[in-house]
Amino acid sequence: MAKRTPLETDMARLQKKISEKRAAAELTEDTALRSLHKRLKRAQRKRRRLATRKRHARGKQAAVGKAETASA
Repeated sequence: MAKRTPLETDMARLQKKISEKRAAAELTEDTALRSLHKRLKRAQRKRRRLATRKRHARGKQAAVGKAETASA
């Protein structure tokens, strides 16, 4: 198995590639540019989902912790 790179690193690398391709291609529709853009959007959705899951999990833990201290 290959090492997995952090999501932020992948997104920065994809953004750099997209900006380079866009500068080279200008107005022409490039399939490689489109696929890079789709990969970037997929990575951004993944990061947002992860952040949402963590926020919801943290909220439940905080609510349980507060309820225990209030009843004690």
